[in-house]
Amino acid sequence: MSDDVKTGSELDPPELEAADTRVGEPDSTTHAAGGAGAAATAVSGGEVVGQASLWSDAWVELRRSKLFLVSTFFILVLMVMAVFPGLFTGADPRSCSLGNSLLEPSAEHWFGTDIQGCDYYARTIYGARVSMLVGIFVSAAVVAVAILLGSLSGYYGGLVDSLITRVTDIWFAIPTILGAIIILSVFDQKGILQVSLVLILLGWPTLMRLMRSSVLSVKEMDYVQAARALGAGDRRIMRRHILPNAVAPVIVYGTITVGIAIVSEASLSFLGVGLQLPEISWGLMINEAQGRVRNDAFLLFFPAAFLSVAVFSFILLGDALRDALDPKSR
Repeated sequence: MSDDVKTGSELDPPELEAADTRVGEPDSTTHAAGGAGAAATAVSGGEVVGQASLWSDAWVELRRSKLFLVSTFFILVLMVMAVFPGLFTGADPRSCSLGNSLLEPSAEHWFGTDIQGCDYYARTIYGARVSMLVGIFVSAAVVAVAILLGSLSGYYGGLVDSLITRVTDIWFAIPTILGAIIILSVFDQKGILQVSLVLILLGWPTLMRLMRSSVLSVKEMDYVQAARALGAGDRRIMRRHILPNAVAPVIVYGTITVGIAIVSEASLSFLGVGLQLPEISWGLMINEAQGRVRNDAFLLFFPAAFLSVAVFSFILLGDALRDALDPKSR
């Protein structure tokens, strides 16, 4: 063998790093090489093209999906409503007059007034802020925890996997609502932060198991084995090759988790263990309306309708993402 040609075992560390870089980044100079070099380029190029095609094809599918367009429209409206409620109403939700108690919907008060004489339309608009904030914050935190623990568990296996999965199994045995009621009963003050932390504490196991199973399937792929054979470290393999291909199912379920968190917050507020007055949320409004359903049904209808639209929109968004990111479904 010529001295100018080195085997894989004779490569210096810098050359190993350069070779590993070429696994994820096709090099134009390799087109002139033949034999194994051309094959390696084909594998690496296929990986990059495959990753780019998955997300680009998903975006093309999403733009043509009616579910995605409709759900995104409603979600954007709700988010603008939460951030800038003044764009939708000029009334103060806390400006109340007992003389206007329980007025039915009219031109002056579109959704009527509650028992305190507060404008119910303004309270419904401002109620979106708490629900959307809790839903998005809880979902983002749960996804982050699931990606971290699921990646470690699925990639390293062994003792790390056993420890994380056993703790997850214990958490699975705790019902979300019942566990939240018990934990929140310890707090004297039950605000947005307390409710969100409890939902995060109880909501991560499902996404963690989903991420773990996705990593287990991806880490056996040929391009991961090729990167490992060329000397890539664990951190590089996780960041460049495993996470981009394993995170899609978690993102899909994460959007659905927003709706689940909104429902959970409303349920806890309805049961009287979640948010407390003077907070304004749809759950609290439904709780206050439960005793007046027969005579003043509008007190229940409007916040329940907004809550249902919010949850349904995130579920539709999750379905659209699932269809777009799963090539087998097409």
